[in-house]
Amino acid sequence: MRQAAETGPGHHFRLPGHLSGMCLKYSLDSADPCALPIRQAIPMEGAYLPNADIIRDSAGKLREIQSIADAALSRLEPQALLDELVIRVKEALGADTAAVLLTDASGTHLVATAASGLEEEVSQGSRIPLGAGFAGSIAARAEPVILDDVDQRRVVNPVLLAKGIRSIMGVPLVADAKVIGVMHVGTLTRRNFTEHDLALLQLAADRAALAVHALYGQLDRQATTALQRSLLPSELPVVAGLEAAARYVPGTGTVGGDWYDVFPLPAGGTCAVIGDVAGSGLPAAVIMGRMRSALRAYALETSDPADILTRLDRKMRYFEPNALATVLCAVIGPGLDEIRLSSAGHLPPVLCDANGRSFVAETGCDVMIGVPGAPDRRVTAVPWPPGGMFCLYTDGLVERRGEILDEGLARLCKALTPGPPDLRCAEVMSALAAPASRSDDIALLIFRRAAARAAAGQP
Repeated sequence: MRQAAETGPGHHFRLPGHLSGMCLKYSLDSADPCALPIRQAIPMEGAYLPNADIIRDSAGKLREIQSIADAALSRLEPQALLDELVIRVKEALGADTAAVLLTDASGTHLVATAASGLEEEVSQGSRIPLGAGFAGSIAARAEPVILDDVDQRRVVNPVLLAKGIRSIMGVPLVADAKVIGVMHVGTLTRRNFTEHDLALLQLAADRAALAVHALYGQLDRQATTALQRSLLPSELPVVAGLEAAARYVPGTGTVGGDWYDVFPLPAGGTCAVIGDVAGSGLPAAVIMGRMRSALRAYALETSDPADILTRLDRKMRYFEPNALATVLCAVIGPGLDEIRLSSAGHLPPVLCDANGRSFVAETGCDVMIGVPGAPDRRVTAVPWPPGGMFCLYTDGLVERRGEILDEGLARLCKALTPGPPDLRCAEVMSALAAPASRSDDIALLIFRRAAARAAAGQP
């Protein structure tokens, strides 16, 4: 079947084993990369034509393959697909049990995910370390294993032993050159599995790996986007004399770990945070959510931005030792005349005064969150006059492949002018976030301090 996927629709490929005198004519449904329907079996040119018994046997084997390669399977959700596939595999191979185990998020264990005739393996949450026992060795070596006689030396899963399985055969599930699981079948009486049995099981495993990888990838992207958007503020707080607007746009590739937050502080003032977690996809979004919650908790205890980031760094290095992130924490004072900043490796803010002069703030930049041995974090106080603009952003807004960062910062300074923050967000995104030039996430926060007369309530 791998040969089919590589040669394209309308081609033929030779069947393994005693079916080698026949070939499959197949077509691929271009709208569904997981569907591999088989059309018919025809003699290969110049091939040996088997007798009637072998032809009947071959037709039966082809029906078995057809049941596994059925295009309708690909329209099921991942769990439903696996549940149906193990039933079909068990019936096609005349086995008593069939099961699929998938690697967990850490990549160190196999977790029983679907089973037929061995439902206990799933209901009991069986977990097998990679490299241990029958299934673990298949995953670690990425090679099939056949045990004609099951014994405790080769099988460590107590569920298999308690079931009384006598013979067992398993193959790896491989997607993008990476093992993502194991599929195995077993019998309650001794059996010598054949090459055809192994080829059929590998076909089913390839089918499962392709569909699960594609569908789980889609679900992961959906979950990542939903999680990330749920952690962004639904609306920005209302603060007298302070206007604010924000934008978040996911990248054209995998969703990353960009985030922002704005909230009032118990002691007065407003905390504005923007950050970028290293990595992408669901793992980065999960880390981002944990960082956001922890930072909010620390901001309840102190309004010193350096202290907030120091506590956040200590927490992340202890509980998430492999996580890295850039974070900028800004505290806008109750009087709005000063902004205190602390940066953990993040890009500097851009400010614009009421006269339209934009510039990159000269702030200290300390090491990223998650880097061990970090020195004491610093606070920079920036004066903020009435009518001034204050802009925080992530690197997706200003970084471009093949150019230095200063060019992107210069574009941002040029685009940021005095005016309503929501309108300025739209203008900045229009100037810097062209679809053809970006692939990374973008988070953008723009604040404006009300002019002196407006702040005093004068016309």
